[in-house]
Amino acid sequence: MNRNPKDLVRYTSSERANHWAVGMSFILLALSGLALFHPAFYPLSIVLGGGVWTRILHPFIGVLMALLFVVMFFRFWKLNIITQNDKEWLSRVNELVDGDDRNMPPAGKYNGGQKLLFWLLSACMVLLLLSGIVIWRAYFSALFPIGLIRLSSVVHAAAAALMIGLIIVHVYAAIWTKGTIRAMLYGTVSRAWAKQHHPAWFRQMTGGGK
Repeated sequence: MNRNPKDLVRYTSSERANHWAVGMSFILLALSGLALFHPAFYPLSIVLGGGVWTRILHPFIGVLMALLFVVMFFRFWKLNIITQNDKEWLSRVNELVDGDDRNMPPAGKYNGGQKLLFWLLSACMVLLLLSGIVIWRAYFSALFPIGLIRLSSVVHAAAAALMIGLIIVHVYAAIWTKGTIRAMLYGTVSRAWAKQHHPAWFRQMTGGGK
């Protein structure tokens, strides 16, 4: 890809590697989790080598994703603190969906929708990790009462379903906003993209210049 020297760096190589590692772990967990959730999805267990290996590997990959997500969380949590400007952005999101961004408050590196998504995903991750430990039969489930195990199974499934939905929205938004995927592939965005979608961040990166 030909890069314009005036492009703005949005993500470093380590940030992108962290993101893709979490993403790949999530895909494996989503597919194997569906295979464990209902017989209709059992053929998806092939991604981890069949039913037995799916049962063995699913929780270990879950721990790996949690650790990778913790790294991501501490990289980005300060940038995702929701401000009054973000609340106003969220209140006008219907206008943006309709294709009218004229009245949207100027977004920083992340807009209100991205920040809300970050915190919802973080909450899902906590629920998945805690409930996953309780229902991990090989190591921990014998330590907990059956009522808690059953509740944790429901929480785990609900949090997983919510997280899958959130990730679908995340991917759709990245595709819908032309030029966004490039940031996670190559680390840079054009100045025109930054100025249109994240004007406050654009001014910060350029010192208020053009």
